[in-house]
Amino acid sequence: MSVAIRLSRGGAKKRPYYRIVVTNSRSPRDGKYLEQLGTYNPVLAKDDEKRVTLVEDRVRYWLGVGAQPTDRVARLLDKAGIKERAATTNPNKAEPGKKAKERAEDKAAKLAEAEEAKAAAAAAAQAPSAEAPAEGAENPGTEEPQVESAETPAEG
Repeated sequence: MSVAIRLSRGGAKKRPYYRIVVTNSRSPRDGKYLEQLGTYNPVLAKDDEKRVTLVEDRVRYWLGVGAQPTDRVARLLDKAGIKERAATTNPNKAEPGKKAKERAEDKAAKLAEAEEAKAAAAAAAQAPSAEAPAEGAENPGTEEPQVESAETPAEG
């Protein structure tokens, strides 16, 4: 028989209250249990001393004979200093999936193309205005000669 240390729910609707119990792992959540080891009241403040109550020597006994705590109970036992729980870190948890990465790469590529097109348009707009005086200075012979107007005598 595999034995588990887990929470058994009690309390009213939207007012949970849990017993920390030792039970057969195949029995229902709120069903028959072997022994009650403490209580957990999540409604109370986190720093309240009555939030979690445990009978430490019985918890240590059941852990010694092979009872496996659930994740939540293991967290409570770790906070109480009875049993350290293994660190379960997942470094890839926040990493986006393949399709999201592809969308992000496509978006970045489109933004880069837009930036390049904008820079090219700005450079093209500045280039003709800079080239116009330079062309006139290079080819002075192509300019039309100025015709001096002949003075006509004024009739009076």
